[in-house]
Amino acid sequence: MSSHSYPASESQLLKNIPLFNGLDDIDLKRIAELMVTKRYKKNNLIIFEDDLGSNLFFIKSGRVKISGISDEGGEAIFSILAEGEFFGELSLIDGLPRSATVTSIEDVELWVLHRGDFLEMLERYPQVSITLLKELARRIRRSDMQIKSLSLKDARGRVASTLIRLAEDIGVIRGGKVVINELPLQRDLASIAGTSRETISRVIKKFEEEHHLVKMDNSLIFNDFDRFRRLFA
Repeated sequence: MSSHSYPASESQLLKNIPLFNGLDDIDLKRIAELMVTKRYKKNNLIIFEDDLGSNLFFIKSGRVKISGISDEGGEAIFSILAEGEFFGELSLIDGLPRSATVTSIEDVELWVLHRGDFLEMLERYPQVSITLLKELARRIRRSDMQIKSLSLKDARGRVASTLIRLAEDIGVIRGGKVVINELPLQRDLASIAGTSRETISRVIKKFEEEHHLVKMDNSLIFNDFDRFRRLFA
């Protein structure tokens, strides 16, 4: 892992972060000058649950997983975040310890903003505060949906819901179809869906047989994502 001052000449890249939508070039440059860049190799711990936190992280490239670790060492994965998303905001807002563990699942590059600068930014740019509130509300709704899925759906439904979430979070449109590149490991999918790796493999194969999707190497291609979502969301 290494760090260095964030070059103001790259401030335009902050436009890729939805949280900063609506800010002009001068504002983006001002925020960029407050940030530093940190890089983590694959499978590195970035945040540990219950630690005190003083930084907010924005993903410039790569992906991370947000998870909880039990006293016995078991892991429950809550979500996977990719480029343009952020994490670590709760501790900065309420001053309490981190609520989850964050680990890189591939090489990642992050922009880091200190708590004092973050709070000052919220005061200076009310539109950022509004966008942040909307994002927090979206995450709460998604957490509610995940709890509902785990509680009420069978294994097939839980796997489908997990694939839909991943497609919405990290999927890309290619040739008119939604593609999940670099599909997470089966153990991670099983953790998100609350099932076993064997069930993940069996259900995905069944979806292939039903022509809902195609698995090629480490990518998953939905033949008709909107229809899949209507059937299983």
